[in-house]
Amino acid sequence: MSRSTAARGMLTLITAVLTATRCGAPPPAPSPPAQAAPTSGCAATHPLEPGRHELTFGGRQRRFLLAVPDGPGPHPILLDLHGLGSSAAQQSAYSRLAEIGPRRGYIVATPQAAQDRMGWTLPHTAGPDDTGFLGALLDHLEHGLCADPRRAFAAGMSYGAGMAAGLVCAMRGRLAGIAAVAGLNISAPCAGAAPTTIIAFHGTADRIVPYRGGHPLRDATGDLRRLADLVVLAPVEQSAAGWAAALGCTGRTTTGPSTGPTPKVRLRDWKSCPGGITLRLYTVNGGGHTWPGGIAVSRLGATAPDLDATGFILDVFDRTPSR
Repeated sequence: MSRSTAARGMLTLITAVLTATRCGAPPPAPSPPAQAAPTSGCAATHPLEPGRHELTFGGRQRRFLLAVPDGPGPHPILLDLHGLGSSAAQQSAYSRLAEIGPRRGYIVATPQAAQDRMGWTLPHTAGPDDTGFLGALLDHLEHGLCADPRRAFAAGMSYGAGMAAGLVCAMRGRLAGIAAVAGLNISAPCAGAAPTTIIAFHGTADRIVPYRGGHPLRDATGDLRRLADLVVLAPVEQSAAGWAAALGCTGRTTTGPSTGPTPKVRLRDWKSCPGGITLRLYTVNGGGHTWPGGIAVSRLGATAPDLDATGFILDVFDRTPSR
């Protein structure tokens, strides 16, 4: 990504965060999810094929990549959301969810932000209705494939992580779980959230979405720096604690680096959550704005090659109760 492209992307991030901050009232409490029925896709004579697809929503042609597992189903659905200035193809390669997810029985859709946008429109902010689009995409997959509507998930990187977190309440309890990599604190926890599994990863040396909160884009200069100074993000640990309060999770434990999953990783895990959901935060000491176990991008900081975030996410989603 070029420097000018990155700058435009960061302006989009700042505008969206400022807009979200001005919204004031929290979103309405989610309604209890309706009893799920078998999807019509289980009887589809021409099920959706893996590859590139388009879906018309809100007068726009929206694109997504699709990876499909073998077997009769019904299969859980996983939406994989790219970061700001990135693309569906880059996210698919970066997260490896489209590669590994189908091996484990997941339908994986990797959608693209609207054509004239560098990132997602967070819930309750101005711009294309991406919450509606992602809901329509789930509908489309349920009608075209043998899917389990009670086991829909979203994962994302950076701004995509913020979007995934925002969907917990915006989709009114439709998602069984979300995973947020390097962006849990972009969207604030919401009151009245339905029981939803959340697994998050964040590096302490992230200079784009800082782990300790405060102003994002630590290396920005000029006008971009002045705009970034208008945004204040919550610390990641505070965001995780806020989700614990919103979800009703208690009994937090912390596993230090010496006994964690790898020597540089600290795990915060809430032992008692309603409905058998999971809430976990993996903190990577010295980690940058990266996907642990993913492709190393030097300008984004260090990653954690021995921490397989993709595998951990799928492990947790496997154990998440159906809606």
